[in-house]
This record gives sequence, structure tokens and C-alpha cells, in this order.
Amino acid sequence: METKVLVCNCNGTVELAGAFDAGEAAASGLAVGQATALCRREMGRFLDAAAGTDDVLVTCTQESALFREVAAARGSVAPIRFVNIREQAGWGREGASAGPKIAALVAMAATPSDEAVPSVQYRSGGRLLIVGDAGAALEWAEQLHGTLSVSVLVTGRAWQQLPAQRQFPVISGDAVEIRGWLGAFRVGWQQGNPIDLDACVRCGACVDACPEGAIGPSLQVDADRCRGHRACVKACGAIGAIDFARTDTARDAEFDLILDLRRAPAFDFDDPPQGYFHCGPDPAEQLQAVLALSTMVGEFEKPKFFDYDARICAHGRNGKTGCTACIDVCSTRAISSLGDRIEVEPHLCMGCGGCTSVCPSGAIRYAYPSAPALGARLRAGLAAFRKRGGQHPSLLFHDGEAGTALVESLARGATDTFAAHGTAGAGSAVRGPASRGPAERRPAAPGLPAGLIPVAVHHPASVGLDLALAAIAWGAASVTVLFTPETSEHYTEALTRQFETGRRLLSALGFDGERLRVLRTGDRLELTEALHGHARIGLESVRQAATFALPGEKRRAIDFALAHLSEQAEAAGRELPTEIPLAAGAPFGSLLIRQDACTLCLACVGACPESALLDGSERPQLRFIERNCVQCGLCETTCPEDAITLQPRYLFDRQASAARVLNEAEPFHCISCGKAFGTRQMIDSMTARLATHSMFGGNAMRRLQMCADCRVVDMVSATDEATIFDYSGREG
Repeated sequence: METKVLVCNCNGTVELAGAFDAGEAAASGLAVGQATALCRREMGRFLDAAAGTDDVLVTCTQESALFREVAAARGSVAPIRFVNIREQAGWGREGASAGPKIAALVAMAATPSDEAVPSVQYRSGGRLLIVGDAGAALEWAEQLHGTLSVSVLVTGRAWQQLPAQRQFPVISGDAVEIRGWLGAFRVGWQQGNPIDLDACVRCGACVDACPEGAIGPSLQVDADRCRGHRACVKACGAIGAIDFARTDTARDAEFDLILDLRRAPAFDFDDPPQGYFHCGPDPAEQLQAVLALSTMVGEFEKPKFFDYDARICAHGRNGKTGCTACIDVCSTRAISSLGDRIEVEPHLCMGCGGCTSVCPSGAIRYAYPSAPALGARLRAGLAAFRKRGGQHPSLLFHDGEAGTALVESLARGATDTFAAHGTAGAGSAVRGPASRGPAERRPAAPGLPAGLIPVAVHHPASVGLDLALAAIAWGAASVTVLFTPETSEHYTEALTRQFETGRRLLSALGFDGERLRVLRTGDRLELTEALHGHARIGLESVRQAATFALPGEKRRAIDFALAHLSEQAEAAGRELPTEIPLAAGAPFGSLLIRQDACTLCLACVGACPESALLDGSERPQLRFIERNCVQCGLCETTCPEDAITLQPRYLFDRQASAARVLNEAEPFHCISCGKAFGTRQMIDSMTARLATHSMFGGNAMRRLQMCADCRVVDMVSATDEATIFDYSGREG
């Protein structure tokens, strides 16, 4: 099955020369056809391509809805995909030189991805709780009660008249706690009002009876005014809606959706659960939330964005806590500790991938798409760029919504805006239709640099050090990750730390310059200056691109990338370093052992989740494989002698993959049978500590110097010691 690629030059505004070669395209399984007005007078070409079962790739996203609608009307079953070569390549100052980039964009979009990602299910019946001041809460409840199953939780001291008709439940309380997600929210609150608004018939007798006027039109009792006459209780009579013993009673209930009108949100983190809308007192934000709520009834699903392998998780062992990187970076609080492992609640996970990029061992992996699938796209794109004569390409990762809109806006800017910043020449004014050529008909905006390939991902935080280093090995001159202000700053900070480690490693191999960088901006001009300024630096890529497929194991992926980059550095005549010191917190390193303190108890071996620490099998040794160490610190916190210190570094020496001895000791031989067991240092330390203990005199001290078998034999054969059997049969 081939992929039919329909490339449109958008009425001559996109230069396609140098983008495709018929032979190369056919060899890659692509049948390329070029058009000028594919979405209008050449629509028939699209319909012909979509009539079969082959994949169809259209290089226009502006009219994607039209193409899908027309294909559906004709009953087409062909898979249809889209890629934007106009704003991302052809439009801009360097559009005439963007042929290799167009080839790269098409190659990446045409790379198949047949991965099946498990889904997470949500079910919402439309049970909405509106929380907040009585005024706005009741007004919105009256608007929504015909569409959703509405309940109102009034907080604070309300003085708002309750609706004349009981169309929805109204309750009151404070100290509100909200947990859960779309379709499964659990709300708890403290009942502060003695009047049960659900049982109340709203006759107003209590209001009239209260001598202090402590009961307002909202039928809440003002505790500061109330003097305890309880005339209201008597007036309520048989209805029984007023009970002062009810105050400060904990209540809870379940809801599908939450509209929170309070000033402070219920969740103090960046990305609250789906189905929860906090808009405060702003009417405009309230309206936006209400419009969204009306669409959230029914059954929904989303991808399960992650895979987790607890076997190599460095979070904890034996009650000791090691790595908490994923818990610290998660902006949805979807990750929690279960002691020796973590738990990820898939309903709360929004798929940012921050946990996967900071995980030092690769125990939690991104699955939407997986690293190997995304790696295959990047390799195909970078290879296509080189085949079409492009040199030293760079990658720009961004999210598929706000990031895409920002990146593509660089090609749509107004002439005067960019001219004011020196990015458009005096000859860029638009002339009449008869006199303008293709270059002049494009918007007079800078667009993207011709050598910069944009890559849309679900969330930029999912781009980790493994993918970035692999991209450099595959031929990218640099990797930039763009965060917009809508994303949490935690992700920017976490990826910046990773890229600092990556830059140190690259620089040690002679690949200097800002090859790995993080941008955070929502401003078009700022982004333009950052991208074009970086392109002018002229970073060069490796002479020979790597061909390895990105493995699913994070550590192996980094090793593959650095191994290839080391080979390229050697080929260029650069001297390779043996080791590079890294900052604390880096996921690579060694251990320093105080041999005078270490007794070779090997507690650290049992604590290590990555098999970086090993015993000596037949000899009392502590061995270490540096390539496996993730610097989680579990060995350091577990060691009873405080003999271990972490040493962050990267060892380029091939010995990093081999086990080396950190400490060894003279074995201690059993004083009874002569068999070696334990170490002399450990036995001497133990006997010295217990020498003055009352329970370790005589034979007990001797048994500490025996192997396990001889110790049992000695205890059974001893005739001069009291045992429990000496007391059997005695009374009292």
C-alpha cells in the first residue's frame, strides 16, 4: 500500500522546487502529485485519490474539514491525513529555500504509526454541582437546570432570595473539599446551617419568628445574630427542617461535573481534573465554563498516556524513599506514592509526559506516541531533509494547539508590524495582481527559518533527554522545545535541568553551542527573534547521521545516541574525555565508598532497583555497574554505616558497562568448621559492639563467630545452658 501525497502550492504562493524527486518519492512508497488549487477547481484530484484504500496525505490544513466532508459524502474509506507546508515552510522570508523542509514534513506525516494505545473511559450523567455565593450560583442554576441535573452548594453568609419554585436542590455549607474527576467527583462539606434547605418548605415562618432577624431570605441562620431563643424551631413545627444540633456535621455526595464560583479554587495545582471548572466571580469566565459544561454529558474516552514498569522504578525500597521526580513534576497530582512504588491515576493524567521525561530509569514511559514511534518520524524527516540537499536542520517541538497556532502565526504577520522590527524590507509592500510574483504574494512575514523543522506533539514536556540526544545523533543541529504560557512552569524548569545535563555531555564531545534549549513564550515577535537569531549562529550537525531505531528503554536510547556522537567526535579528530562531572540530581553517576566504614553488609545491593550494585557471589565484594546507576540515592539512605556518597558524572569509558569492585574484604572463617562466611571486618565490628552486653557472654559470643549451621549444632548440643525444656512441667 502506498501513500498518495497531494501537494498544493496554494495558488502559487508556495515554492515547491527542490522539495520532491519522483524516484526518491517512489522508493519511499510515496506517489506525489502537485496542484495549485486543490481545495477548489482541482478538488477532483483529491476525490480520485480518496476513491481507493491507499493512504491520502494532503499538504493543507486550512481546508481539512472540507476535504473530510467531501470524502465522507463520497463514501471514501481511505485514511486521510494532513500536514501544513504553507505556514510551516513555504510562507516566509526563506520560503524559496524551504524545499528540503517540505520534504521532511511530508516524510514525517507519511510515516505510519500503527500503535494501539489503551483508552481511559469517563461516564457523565450531567449531575452538576454549582459551588459558591448564593447570588451567582442560583442564577446559573436557574439557567442550567433544564439542561443538566443541577444542585447548588451555597457557601458563606448568603442573603439571596431562594427561587420561588423548587426546581433543583439547594444545600449550604463550608470547608468544601472536592476530589475525583469527570463523572466521579466526591464532594465533602461541613453543614453549618441549622436549616435543612432540602427539607424546608420555604414558608418563611422561621424568618417571621426570629426576634433578632438572624434568618435571611436565603434561609440561613446568621450565628453572630442568633441568641438561642429557638423560636424558629417552634415555628417550623412538624416540618422539622431546623435542628441546631446539625451544625458542623460532615456531609458528602457524588457529582459528575463541578462549577466552582468561589474566588479560591478547590485544587491548588496547575491542571485541575477534567469536568471541574473554576471561574471565580468573573461573568465572562463563568459563561465560557457554562458553555463547556453543556457538552460534557455522555461517555468519553482519552488515551492512556503512559506505561509503568514497577520493577525498575527507583521511587523506594524497603520503606526508604529514593526518586520522587515524577511526583514532583506532575501538574495534575495524578501520581502518588505507595511506599516502594508509585501509582498513576489515569483519569487524572492529562498526558503532559513530564513524568516520563524526568524519570531517570524509564520506569514510566510515554505512550502517545511511544518514543520509538516518534523517533521513527524524526529519522524519516531528517533523512528526507538531507536527501533533498538540506544541511544542518534543527527541530522545534511544540504542542498541537496553542504551540501550533503561535508557530504558524509567524507566517501570517502584518507587513508593518514586522517591518517596524526590521524583519521586512522596503520592497515587501503588496502590489496589484498583475505585477506580483509568487514571492510577493506571500504574506510579508518572517515565517520560520528554512532549516527549522517544526514537530507537533501532544505536550512539549514529553520530549525528554533521550529523544533530544537521539535527534542530534540522527543529524539535527539543535533541538528547541517551545512552551506557551498555558503550560505549567514546572515542566519548563524540569526540562531545562535535563537539557543542561545534555549540553554538558554534548560540549564534552565537541558539539558546542546551545544545541538543546527550552523556550517559554506566547509572543510572536519574541519567538521570531529567538528562532531566527538562533538560526544565524550556524550550528553544524554530525557528518554522518546515525541509523539506529530509538529503543523503548530510555537508558539504552541515551547510550546509543552518545555512543554514535562519540564515534563522530573521534572521526573528527577530537580527543574524548574519560568522564564529565555533572550537577547534583543528574541521572548518571558513580558511588564513593568509605571502605573503612563499609562492612559489606550488602543492604545497598538489596535496595538498588536498577541492578547497579551487585554482590561478589563467591567472595565478600561490593560490585558496581555505573551504566545502570540512576543516582536515586536509595543505596545512600539505606546504608547503615553512612558509607556511601553519590558522585554525579558521566563515564564515557567502555568500562561503565562492566562491573567493577567498589569494596572487598577478607572473609571470616567459622571457628568450628572453617567455612568462610561474612567478612572479618563485619564480625570484628559486631563482637566489639556486643562484648559488654550481658546476653553475649561465653558461648553466645563464640556463636557469633560460627556459620549458621554450626551455630545451631552448638546450641542443641550445649549441656551447661538452661533451655525452655527445663521449665516444662513445673507449676507456677
